[in-house]
Amino acid sequence: TARAADTTPPPSPQELLSSGLRQLTDLLEPSASGEAPRTFTANWALTRSTGLPKDAADLSGTLAIQAPDRIQCTVQAGKRRFALGRNQQELWVHVPEKQFGVVGKRGVARFRTAPETLETATMAPLKFPLSKEQLGLLPFLCDVKSGEDTTVGGVYCHVVSARPKAEAVQALKIPTGTLTLWLRTNDSLPISLGWVQSSNVDVRLEFRDSKWSEAKPADYWTLKAAAGDRIETTALSHMTRAIPVLMAGLANEIPTLSTATTGRRWVAAEGKGHLEIVDGTRVIFLEGTPEEMGTQQGNLLKKPIRDLVEKVLYGVGVGSSFEKGRWFFGEIEDAQARLNPFIDPRVLREMDAIAQATKLDREEMRLANFFPELFHCSGFAVYGDATVGGRLYHGRVLDYLRGVGLEQNAVVMVYKPDQGHAWVNIGYAGFIGSVTAMNAKKISIGEMGGRGEGNWDGKPMAQLVREVMEKAGSLEEAIAIMKAGPRTCEYYYVIADGNTRRAVGIAATATTFETIDPGQSHPRLPHAVKDAVLMSAGDRYEALTKRVQEGFGKLDEAGARDLMKKPVCMGSNIHSALFAPETLDFWVANADSKNVASHSRYTHYNLAELLKPLVANQAGKQSPEQKK
Repeated sequence: TARAADTTPPPSPQELLSSGLRQLTDLLEPSASGEAPRTFTANWALTRSTGLPKDAADLSGTLAIQAPDRIQCTVQAGKRRFALGRNQQELWVHVPEKQFGVVGKRGVARFRTAPETLETATMAPLKFPLSKEQLGLLPFLCDVKSGEDTTVGGVYCHVVSARPKAEAVQALKIPTGTLTLWLRTNDSLPISLGWVQSSNVDVRLEFRDSKWSEAKPADYWTLKAAAGDRIETTALSHMTRAIPVLMAGLANEIPTLSTATTGRRWVAAEGKGHLEIVDGTRVIFLEGTPEEMGTQQGNLLKKPIRDLVEKVLYGVGVGSSFEKGRWFFGEIEDAQARLNPFIDPRVLREMDAIAQATKLDREEMRLANFFPELFHCSGFAVYGDATVGGRLYHGRVLDYLRGVGLEQNAVVMVYKPDQGHAWVNIGYAGFIGSVTAMNAKKISIGEMGGRGEGNWDGKPMAQLVREVMEKAGSLEEAIAIMKAGPRTCEYYYVIADGNTRRAVGIAATATTFETIDPGQSHPRLPHAVKDAVLMSAGDRYEALTKRVQEGFGKLDEAGARDLMKKPVCMGSNIHSALFAPETLDFWVANADSKNVASHSRYTHYNLAELLKPLVANQAGKQSPEQKK
């Protein structure tokens, strides 16, 4: 529509920005005290989403806000729809297609195993990220420009853009980029917001039918369940802690490791344990009783452990609930109740010591250690006529949840327990089970996930793998431990023995146990290759088999690593490892922001060398993790 003639001088760019920011803050923090509550409603759509996850494209929905403590939003993503809201001190999410919802409240037990821990958390009133005083200064701390007036959805708008100066970025801790506001001319209400940050991020949000109305009644803000919906109640903090974790996951940045090698550098000591940096990667050394090793890890890796627990429980766990239609905490606590009778008490003692050192709840640490129960991976062992010099190579590809933030908490853990063999765990801070490991007796193991989720009456898979590491000195002993179990869900394993240059594949469920020898075919693994155990599925298995056949007799350490590249690894490939158990050499790669693990830099280690005392023992130094 055409704009009517107006002799009023146009507002300056700074005035436009100020008025638009005031309108935004009034949505959450009304300017007039004592004013009767009002409700703001609008339809919204994300019309540009460059730099966001692909699932964010074409999102739309509705929004309602009533300061200071009520908000409701619906989200339409293709054919999927969900709603979320806050009603004073309750927070809820509803997924109609899954007939599932969850309400976070105060006064309920945070954990089933600790019913006395009643939720006491509270939510502060709704608030803009910057204070009103800071927003008042912002127009004077930005390069502000006005654009040509235009229409958005039939509404005539002023256009203003602002880019913060260096002093604003530093003082207000805001990112560098350009914010553009399209402001309704009659009241300066933003009808659209755009954000451009470098060439990688270009996002635009539009509002339609924006309006103010009288306050909505209390029941307007509650979850509206349909007949047959399963609505669960949980502790409020389980919901509030998930929000920042899920938001942070949108901006994970993991740098690519350089090709330069820097050797071993001592970082810090804790009791008999210590932390090193080896060629830019973290290696922690743990020794003694379960309590000693738990305390060592908790104090040396305090920050990454806390970060991992947040991401596993409140990011991966809570986030998966709305896809699966089952509340994560209820599901994992059901599993915990059935797993507990089979868990070695030494494992629980070590977990509890980590929790105490990091000031995490004991229940959080225990629950977070169940996270690797659904992996989709590949593994292989080649030796004899398949390799140069007959050397045994055992490769392991872990395809699991790349990009959610586990990668930056990756750590190589060298264990010297007071009972059992020394061993190395390729894992993550705070996780004391294993899915990828080798012991000083030259036994290596890697796990691949299958089906059967819910068969929890046995030892957790990752703790069974650890038992193999600490107790097995031969392939036969490793197989016997795995067979004795008791086991839980369906898993597949490759176990290699550097003492005898032998390897075996295992397919196991709670009630069945099969071994697959080198050169043996199987209904699910139809291609028999001499002196090779190849474990994968679908096209990944076909690609792995083809590569081994083409490289047969010529596979060396570099060639064995190349077997793990795409398409054998998936886009979710978070870490890959190659073991040479005869010599205790191993190579590890972790995913970064640009590359899956198998296409990232591999770091070479030798377990025998790592078990030797480091000459330059600078025990007085503290690690960055300890200082925080």
